[in-house]
Amino acid sequence: MPSPEPNDESPIFPESPDPAVPTWQERLVLIVDTMQEMSRLNDPQAMVRAYAEKMSLLVASHRRLSLSRRGLVAPHFRITRSTTWSSEINPWTDKDRLPLLEGGLLAELLYRGKTEVIDDLQFSPDDPALEYLAGCHSLLAIPMYDQGEPLNMVVILRDAVDAFVKDEIPDLVWRSNLFGRATGSLVLKQELQRAYEALDREMKIVAEIQRSLLPSELPEIPTLDLAAYYRPSHRAGGDYYDFFPLPDGQWGIFVGDVSGHGTPAAVLMAVTHCIAHTRVGPACPPGRVLSYLNHHLSSRYTQQNGSFVTAFYAVYDPKSCRLTYASAGHNAPRVKRCGDESLLMLDECNGFPLGIVADVAYEERVAQLETGDRLVFYTDGITEAHNPQGELFGTSRLDRAIAHCGVRASDVLDAVLQSVQTFVADHPILDDQTLIVARVVGKEQ
Repeated sequence: MPSPEPNDESPIFPESPDPAVPTWQERLVLIVDTMQEMSRLNDPQAMVRAYAEKMSLLVASHRRLSLSRRGLVAPHFRITRSTTWSSEINPWTDKDRLPLLEGGLLAELLYRGKTEVIDDLQFSPDDPALEYLAGCHSLLAIPMYDQGEPLNMVVILRDAVDAFVKDEIPDLVWRSNLFGRATGSLVLKQELQRAYEALDREMKIVAEIQRSLLPSELPEIPTLDLAAYYRPSHRAGGDYYDFFPLPDGQWGIFVGDVSGHGTPAAVLMAVTHCIAHTRVGPACPPGRVLSYLNHHLSSRYTQQNGSFVTAFYAVYDPKSCRLTYASAGHNAPRVKRCGDESLLMLDECNGFPLGIVADVAYEERVAQLETGDRLVFYTDGITEAHNPQGELFGTSRLDRAIAHCGVRASDVLDAVLQSVQTFVADHPILDDQTLIVARVVGKEQ
């Protein structure tokens, strides 16, 4: 992204005869009108033009130039604006059209970088800037500073000898540099906006690719009624869930959460997806699957950057309604048992998150599910959602939201999401959110 040219920020006033000296009230009205007009402008070129037109009523000049030595070595310089030009050149978009000169009086002034007044202007007949200096007999050079360096300069020329009132010069230096910074800020704002728009387009593509890695639709698993929700906190996120068809009619259910947010998390999420889907053989048993993912993440992807993945992987057998599971530092799923209104947590085994320590063995446990049970998988974007007072949604509110029996999985999911939304109110979502609800509808015959 090119840096804004401070020389491009310099006000250039059109030629005008010396105006009658306005009163302070007239000057105030003109200045307020100028500030209001500039505050409405978003184009730096239009801002310079508006400022020049207004200020020409306050500051008489026969000719005015803007110079730049940015990116050049002495004695080279560019003229970026001149009231002698018949057509306007936009120095931000047409830099190649700007005259490039070498040496002479203007180069000396520019590279000295000081405010200077010449009351009786003399210059060589072969000065490279002769066409800009001819007919003028007084000169005021005002350096324009960028990071403390006088890389640019405004040159005011008048046709009379000794034409500058010395008491007015400090105000001109102050005013010119303030206007230059204001215009430079507007240029920077535009460049940042263009960069943001380009980045946002890329992020949309990343988000589309990431979403393509998630299940496009929920599988039809016998004896299970499924509902799922996914929402990234940014364009793309690090939450991941998946379903794997396995031998003998079994199904693998995977939920993961990559540390961090945004593009880095989305990239590691895609890596995790790739590793999971390129494993040779069926994705079972759960402990071996997590060990396989952990080995590849730790040895190739995470140790240099400190990233990790929490994960919960379970294998569900529709015939027996048996769930065999293992966990890698992930939030324990909740099981709401409607037969006796009890609440179970699948937290009997929990190992290191994936990608922290290589070659970890993950323990497995078995949960026997019953008809009517609601199994709730989630990432911490649900339970760690904040309200405006900074409180967490927490597991107790989650448990209350899944308490009602005799409803579909989608109804439970909606109840949780509505509870979260009511709790956070208008507080922004700070973490990715994934929620999967599975309701056991009866053993397969």
